[in-house]
Amino acid sequence: MKTMTRFALIVSASLVLAGCGVDGEPVHPTFNAAVGVGSGGTYVGGGVGVSRGPVGLFVGF
Repeated sequence: MKTMTRFALIVSASLVLAGCGVDGEPVHPTFNAAVGVGSGGTYVGGGVGVSRGPVGLFVGF
């Protein structure tokens, strides 16, 4: 669990730095959230991402 928390913090910090333009031209992060109800109950999902040119990174949860 600690490894996943560290990974999430590193990804979040990277997105913040990329969003504010520290490493060059600022890029706009994207955010996606979903809540659903099905026969098995409710679920919550989402993700954050960033893209610059032909390269993109998206992390879902």
